[in-house]
Amino acid sequence: MKWTPIFLQALKKLNPAKLLCNPVMLITEIGAIITTLEVCFLPVGHPHFYIQVSIWLWLTVLFANFAESAAEARNHAQANSLRQGRVESMAQVKQPDGSFKAVPAKQLHKGDIVQVVAGEGVPGDGEILEGMASIDESAVTGESAPVIRAAGTDSSSVTAGTTLVSDQLLIRISADAGHNFLDRMIDLIETAKRKKSPNELALTILLSGLTFIFLVVIMAMEIFGLYFHADLSVTMLVALLICLIPTTIAGLLSAIGIAGINRLMQHNVLAMSGHAVEAAGDIDLILIDKTGTITVGRRKATEFTAPQHMTAFLRATYFSSLHDTTDEGRSIIDLLKERYQELLPQEIPELKTIAFSAQTRMSGADLGSEQFRKGSINAVEKFVGHPLPYELATAAKKYAEQGGTPLIVCDNQKVLGVILLKDLVKPGLVSLFSRFRAMGIKTVMMTGDNPITAATIAAEAGVDDFLAEVSPEQKLAILLQMQKEGKMVAMTGDGVNDAPALAHADVGVAMQSGTQAAKEAGNMIDLDSHPSKLFEIIEIGKQMLMTRGALTTFSVANDLAKYFAIMPAILMPFFPSLKAMNLMNLATPQSAVLSAVIFNALIIPALIPLAFRGVKMISERPLLILRRNLTLYGLGGVIVPFIGIKLIDLAINRLVAL
Repeated sequence: MKWTPIFLQALKKLNPAKLLCNPVMLITEIGAIITTLEVCFLPVGHPHFYIQVSIWLWLTVLFANFAESAAEARNHAQANSLRQGRVESMAQVKQPDGSFKAVPAKQLHKGDIVQVVAGEGVPGDGEILEGMASIDESAVTGESAPVIRAAGTDSSSVTAGTTLVSDQLLIRISADAGHNFLDRMIDLIETAKRKKSPNELALTILLSGLTFIFLVVIMAMEIFGLYFHADLSVTMLVALLICLIPTTIAGLLSAIGIAGINRLMQHNVLAMSGHAVEAAGDIDLILIDKTGTITVGRRKATEFTAPQHMTAFLRATYFSSLHDTTDEGRSIIDLLKERYQELLPQEIPELKTIAFSAQTRMSGADLGSEQFRKGSINAVEKFVGHPLPYELATAAKKYAEQGGTPLIVCDNQKVLGVILLKDLVKPGLVSLFSRFRAMGIKTVMMTGDNPITAATIAAEAGVDDFLAEVSPEQKLAILLQMQKEGKMVAMTGDGVNDAPALAHADVGVAMQSGTQAAKEAGNMIDLDSHPSKLFEIIEIGKQMLMTRGALTTFSVANDLAKYFAIMPAILMPFFPSLKAMNLMNLATPQSAVLSAVIFNALIIPALIPLAFRGVKMISERPLLILRRNLTLYGLGGVIVPFIGIKLIDLAINRLVAL
């Protein structure tokens, strides 16, 4: 990280207009201006004391600005790396006459249809109209393994900046140039500091209230000083005010929020706002879409059953799937070659391919008078003209109860066997959901599948509950009902049917591999498209809340300690009886105040690493976490100032003696 630009940015933030959103630091800067004016235009005793107080007050504001600037610089570094990875390209745009014309990608408009072939970059965000291809998304997700995108599926959206590894696609552009996903990502990263959460705003109001109270206290001290003939200078009162108001947490508050968003980005999650990150820390219910979220989203052949005609079944299955370019078709051929390579036909005859259609719900191939077909139970029974044999009907039912899809294979009017197609559950989910249970968070899977399939997948994934045969409208209704019951709800999904619920969830996590509608509806995007990111999101949200709470506790305890540490020393010349309360034996009122001001300034940069890293995450009940914070940061906030102020006081007086 380059430090010079950060310091320059911190200096720019000294502009009072930029500090209006942080009243505590604005008061600190006004105090620095007042003490500077007193040094410059009024005759003062102990000029070195007044000059040093003024300098350290300016440094206090500068250190607070530095914390925010350093956090912003980390986000800018990520944004710049994304920019550098983006190259200007040409797009082949389809013309009204059906031809294609090369146009600069920056001139693309929403609704344009472009053709992209292997080796070319995707010029803009869009939905695949035709084709299936392997796409390298490492520029966006960081994952090196290419992914499959295909028209007519929940994995039909493509992102600007990704590259086709194979095949070709026809894509309808869904965003104007300059407003695609990568551009929004860069903008969101760079403007993260502008999105304050309600909790952060409430804390800012609380800190402003405390500042006002201490301001009234200092004004009262001046009045009492006049009454008791205790001549307290303006600089002394200003320094005392700055030491008592919560400058520590005020200086770090913005940095904590920006660092939370930055930590999410490092885990390949894009947060649309600080509010979304903070809300993640309070989640107690997660609604999870099944297809593409809990499961891979692409069905694969995993088992064959042919009680009586295995050789004929393998031949029919092989020929009916040989030219099937779908994921299911390729997986059938792969499984056949893996298990029955020696039994497969060695010569490939000329086949007439029969593509799948919504009307027939079958696909296959014709070889002379032979008609090889594979399809659903009802479709095949209609094709052959009779019900399935008992053994195959039993096998098909068993596969359905296992959460799979039975695919029936026939040759003309003869039913030969069953293929089990199964949407595989993503690895690691059982342990993930058990960790959620340990945190008191309930997980519920929602799917449009039948109850038998849903129950099987739910048991395999390890979720707490499931809802089957749920429509998009029902998903939204369920989510809203949960929120009415007072629950903080997170929703994950990847399809168009998930978009309404994602838009209304407290935390809506859309899968990057999903549709454009889902990504636009959510307030977070999981660039790795895996539910395990939910745990990291919630953990980072809780960690951000814990960090803010811990540093607030430390700051308030800090201020109380400074009050009891320096007040007796300040008032000793006027009230000698208070000498007994000067427990730290601070040398003079001036050294006591200067030591407190120096400590007040230095503690901010000392805590910047903790604000960026966050406090250690503990998966415990809130009451236990509160006790830990009060013990560690509350007690630490009381002890550290006494030690720090005394050491600085000794150093100051030793330097004076020299």
